[in-house]
Order: sequence, then C-alpha cells, then structure tokens
Amino acid sequence: MIVQNDPSVHLTYCLNIHRGETWSENFTAICEHATAVRDRVSVGKPFGLGLRLSNAAARELASAKAREELKQFFSEQNLYAFTINGFPFGQFHDARVKENVYAPDWRTTERRDYTKLLADILTDLLPDGMSGSISTVPGSFKPWIKTAADVRAMAQMLTECAIYFAQIESRTGKELHLGLEPEPACFLETTDEAIQFFNDALLRDAGKKTREIIRRHIGICFDTCHVAIQFEDLVESLRKFENAGIRISKIQLSAALRARANAESWRALEPFCEPVYLHQTKARSRSASSLLSWIDLPEALREPPAHHDIEEARVHFHVPLFCEKYGVLESTASLLTRDFFAKISDGRAPHWEIETYTFDVLPPELRVGDVAESIAREFEWLTRIFPNNLRQST
Repeated sequence: MIVQNDPSVHLTYCLNIHRGETWSENFTAICEHATAVRDRVSVGKPFGLGLRLSNAAARELASAKAREELKQFFSEQNLYAFTINGFPFGQFHDARVKENVYAPDWRTTERRDYTKLLADILTDLLPDGMSGSISTVPGSFKPWIKTAADVRAMAQMLTECAIYFAQIESRTGKELHLGLEPEPACFLETTDEAIQFFNDALLRDAGKKTREIIRRHIGICFDTCHVAIQFEDLVESLRKFENAGIRISKIQLSAALRARANAESWRALEPFCEPVYLHQTKARSRSASSLLSWIDLPEALREPPAHHDIEEARVHFHVPLFCEKYGVLESTASLLTRDFFAKISDGRAPHWEIETYTFDVLPPELRVGDVAESIAREFEWLTRIFPNNLRQST
C-alpha cells in the first residue's frame, strides 16, 4: 500500500510467510491470506504484494497467458505487485532449509536464469510508472566461497543479470532493480563487505556503460534484522551505502532476537532452536573488539557459559515487529526509530516490506491469532511509530 505520496513509498509484507512451493499454492495464499490482510489494513485502497516465487512457481507463470490472467485478478481485487522475494530458489517450508536456502548461488547459471525469469514476470505485473524490485541471496553462503575465481563468477552472473534488466527497460520502459541481501554467515555479511564487493568485483574492471547499468539495476536489499545482528547502526549503514553510490533496492522491515548475558536468557532461547531455518548468532563481548559468531543457534547455546564477558547476543530469528519483549528476551524492533524512518522516507528506498517468515516455527505464545491477524498487527505497529507525515495515503 502507499504510505507516502511525495516521494512515493510502497509498503507490503513478504508472502514467504505462507506455505507453498507451487504457483497454485501461492495463488491460494493470496486469495485466502493476502486479501484478508488487505481487508484489515488497506480496505478500499490499492494493496501492494511482495510475491515469493520459487523456481517451480515461476516456471508456472512463464506463459504470457498465465500472467495476463493474474493481472486481471489483481485488477479485480485492487491488488498490485511491485516486488518479488527471489532469495529462496527451492522449498522454503515444511522441510530442512538451513544453508540450502543459498543454493544455487550466484556462481551458477541456474540462479541467473531464475532471476531473469522473475524479472520477466515482474515486468508484466508491474503497474506503469513504478519501478520493480527483486531481492536475492548475498552471493553465496560464506563457507562455499573458496577462491577469487568464485568471486569473479558471482560478479559475472550478476553483471549479466543487470544487462538483462537494462534490456527490459529499453524495450518496455519499466525499471527493475536487484537487491543483494547481506546476511550473517554469507559471502556478503556486513555493510563494508557489500561495498567492497561492489567496488572491487562488480565495478572496478567494468566499462563505463556497464558500470552505469550495474549501479542502476543492482543494489542492496536492506534487511533491518540482518544489519542489527551485525551490531551495525541502521542509519550509519544506510549512509555508507549512499556515500558509495549503491542503490537501496528494498527495505525489509524485520526484527531479530536479543538476549542479555545471563543463564535465564540462554534458557529462554532454547525454544527457538528449530530444525527448518538457519539461526545465525552474533554476540558482543565487553573485552573483545570483534564479534563472536556461530552458524546456528544450537551451537551458540552450547558455548556461552564459557564466555563470561558477553554483553549481548543477537539471533537471526525473525520475530513479529510488535514482539518487542518476550519474557527476558527482547527484539531489535526498538532500533526501527523515527530517525531511521526519516532516513528511508526521502524517496531513495521506495519499497518497504515486512518480512517475518517464521510464523509457523514461532513458539506458540508468539503466534497471535492466525497468520493474517499477526501480519495486520505488524502493519499497525509500524503505523504507530511512523513519523507524523507517514500515514497511508489516499
């Protein structure tokens, strides 16, 4: 939905919260859940969608006829699509996902071709006069990248994708941009790593025209949960990207778990050890200058008693934005301040997406009503903390 007109800002939620790997399952989720959210938060007004399409679902939408039928449905239901989560290529629910979510990575033609197909789909669905965003894996899972050749391969596939997006714009007038989404334990984890990759791998050896294409069509999907886990300041991270000339393709509004350094907090984290998703964990100590890191939460919980100087741990477990406290645990939602929203409302990041895909694996106490009710409460929480000028526009 439009939450600001001048400059325009569109807010949605990511449909990866809903089960479904096929397009028919995705479409059912739109009909049953997305429209229910719409009726709670945007009744009578256009409601934007943050699609999640696996490779299998995208192939089902490969035909122009299928997309034309979908556009007609959107028109009838007062819906529009402006962004796609192209991060999970394969299954994302009801099975072990963990590090498999990064495969195939950006070294592969499979990831490139999947993303190009998403671009074709979004081009057809995107309303005129609006740019479209696609978020994607941050290169790869960090342990998989061993050589400079791996980095060059990622840069090559991304450059080919940017050129494809430029060709789409030349042909249709529709501007698409791809957002690499830095995440703990990935090839691109931190703000500085992402900037270095752009400068050294993507841009340094490219010709002038190709550099312009890359800057226009490749940027960052700025996930506030991921940035917070790195103990980075959200506003300062945005400033760094801005100073480096790197586009913010999409803002994902999400919150991580925070735990203080005591045995009660460590015990409270145990229900969040679940077998589907990877829950990377970072901790800040009082004495060390670098962060302590664990690939997954169970590993972290086995070690903290030996780290007596830990000040705070943050866990990659997306919790609903309205859950600022959960017993002795807290969330990083408190970092989504008015200063942060003032920074992102200047028009440079016009796509905002609530992203809390973990509903089905949350401890029961954090599942408020059904999924549509929980999502609606996240919209309402955001509305309360927006600066005064950010309210749903007519």
